[in-house]
Amino acid sequence: MTLEVIAAVLVGAAAVWLVLQPLIAPGRPSAPVFEPLDPEETPKGVALAALKEIEFDRETGKLSDEDYAYLKGKYTGVALEALRAESAEQAARGDSAAGGGLGDVEVMIAARVRALRSAATSAPPGAPSCPTCGPRPEADAVFCSTCARRLRQGGACAGCGAALGPASRYCERCGAGVAA
Repeated sequence: MTLEVIAAVLVGAAAVWLVLQPLIAPGRPSAPVFEPLDPEETPKGVALAALKEIEFDRETGKLSDEDYAYLKGKYTGVALEALRAESAEQAARGDSAAGGGLGDVEVMIAARVRALRSAATSAPPGAPSCPTCGPRPEADAVFCSTCARRLRQGGACAGCGAALGPASRYCERCGAGVAA
């Protein structure tokens, strides 16, 4: 029985310690959370939002022509300064997207499109060829992946390896059917 009392006291003391510990000793400071700056909170974003608002107010008749001209000139100058500062900052960092204003995703997509186009133009000899789009990079393709036309087969027979003509439906040597 004394063993049970000692165990109960120890469990009770541990529970009290766990409950009171945050009150007695302050916790460790947490690391600051990185939150990217909202594009509308940048100087460029503020100026562009102001220009949109000015255009809207003029279209709805809330601004006179004189006020519109003054505000548009003011915020256009602010937007240009912000754009110049941003492009100078990107050039100083050496960003690859600084020149065209493209994001990383657009740069990756453009690179992939270039790679696919170069693969299409450098198809292996004997690869199927589309009458409209030219040689295709897919060696086993029957239809063009771009325009869906039937491809000219310039390959070899699967049965005997003999060369096939562009419009062949059957192999001239062994009579095997060409993939339709």
